[in-house]
Amino acid sequence: MPLVQIRGLRKNFKGNEVIKGLDFVLKKGKCTALLGPNGAGKTTTLRMLSGLMEPSGGTIDFTDAKKGEDIRKFIGYLPQFPVYYNWMTGQEFLNYAGRLAGLSKKEAKERTEELLGLVGIADAKKRPVGKYSGGMKQRLGIAQALIHRPKLIMLDEPVSALDPFGRREVLELLEKLKNETTVLFSTHILNDAEEVCDEILFLHNGEIVEAGTMDELRDRHKQSRVELQFKGQAEEFKKAFASAGYVQGIEVDGSQMKIFASDLDEATKGILKIVADGEFPITKIESSRMTLEDIFMKVVGK
Repeated sequence: MPLVQIRGLRKNFKGNEVIKGLDFVLKKGKCTALLGPNGAGKTTTLRMLSGLMEPSGGTIDFTDAKKGEDIRKFIGYLPQFPVYYNWMTGQEFLNYAGRLAGLSKKEAKERTEELLGLVGIADAKKRPVGKYSGGMKQRLGIAQALIHRPKLIMLDEPVSALDPFGRREVLELLEKLKNETTVLFSTHILNDAEEVCDEILFLHNGEIVEAGTMDELRDRHKQSRVELQFKGQAEEFKKAFASAGYVQGIEVDGSQMKIFASDLDEATKGILKIVADGEFPITKIESSRMTLEDIFMKVVGK
């Protein structure tokens, strides 16, 4: 069921159109990833959806909102670079955020304790935020975005600045949040979206170039790949595979070759035969379905 419907969303900066008429729907209880490279317009889109930036055109409609109602109360937002009062404890910060969001003193206190447990930092609630790790700060930021029980929580690049441990902490939390509210987060790390999201939006040069679930995307872009690792440069062996009927494309990077095909079984058998007949110096062969990165590179035409 739709929670938010976005139609024709646009943004101009000094005559330059950076967001070019976005149309998409955010479904209740789903986690949606807004994917794209740096500069694609992800942060601008989130800032317009959160009410922090005025769109140049288009509409943002919450299904449950009354006409003319301020939609910001339905939204929790975590910017890419959140700022904290480092002398505050995590508990004090959440209480403060709760009161700013309009909760009573009692409500803010109760909600703070609930969220500290949800995001997994209850043991550090009396520690100054300045002594939190990067992952803990992101968890605290997510908690403040949830403090007023929003219907939609939006996170701008929530794991891009974290080390592997912090990244894993936040991804596991995002998986949990799907049971609490609707989630929209932006990222340029495609594997993260593939891991936790139900719906995916590809943003490129201010336009949505593809959208759907991972299964829908794979179905529309039916393609598998076989990766070969050579002892030497892979380029010299490319011609041997290029003329095969099942091959849809080949990418070479140093000693690695990726061969794309519509039928994985046919491609695997054919490639193994070519390798054996030519006695090619292969150190590894691996087959797999298309990843988000493969699909993204395909739809943006790179």
